[in-house]
Amino acid sequence: MLPLNDEGAQQSRSFPFVNIGIILLNFAMFGVELVVGDPVVNGWSLIPKEIVTGHDIVGMVNVGGQMIQLYPAPVGNVYLTLLTSMFMHGGWLHILGNMLYLYVFGDNVENNFGHLKYLIFYLLCGFGADFAQIAIGGGDSVVPNLGASGAIAGVLAAYLVLFPAARIRGLVPLGPLAFLANLPAAVVIGFWILIQIFDVFSVGEQGGVAYGAHIGGFFLGLVLTFLFRTPENVAPGQDLLGEDV
Repeated sequence: MLPLNDEGAQQSRSFPFVNIGIILLNFAMFGVELVVGDPVVNGWSLIPKEIVTGHDIVGMVNVGGQMIQLYPAPVGNVYLTLLTSMFMHGGWLHILGNMLYLYVFGDNVENNFGHLKYLIFYLLCGFGADFAQIAIGGGDSVVPNLGASGAIAGVLAAYLVLFPAARIRGLVPLGPLAFLANLPAAVVIGFWILIQIFDVFSVGEQGGVAYGAHIGGFFLGLVLTFLFRTPENVAPGQDLLGEDV
């Protein structure tokens, strides 16, 4: 489903400048990728083996039977790729899809958490996604991992906790056609995470998508939401646990 807008969630009382700033930073980083090319894509992405060993791998490596060139990490520090990789994307469809989800869901979460807590939450979910991908994909992997999907998965989890009764209006592709639908947020987000769990066991890294990062970011987001949320900003009856707040 391609979300267009949401209904029933508490609307922002202030401009969501952190969420918009994150979106702009992602597009800026994507622009750098387009201009510089492989030295950024295969140098600033997360390489699990680099994080586990602390060693910057530079040179030709075998990835799924194909030789690719790995480049130096930013300023030679492999641990910086834990941060840079979460603002990078593999193509236009990748970044446009991710930023659409972040635009629709992120402003409501930022409104509840507050600007600073939302920024911290987003980064923590991104880091959690990184380490989940290393754990699930294997510490010996030299496959470059990049994308904001893990951090955005945490935002989706927060939205589900805060606004489970909200509804999402969007386009549902059906072959060459698409139709408008208005579905509960719990259905849209719940179906999404079930697909991630299924794919991590059936597809793994072979599909080119870091499903482990999605799962890690989502479940860390679930936990952190109960620490970061502002209960008085959750409408009565909207809490996932059924609390009347």
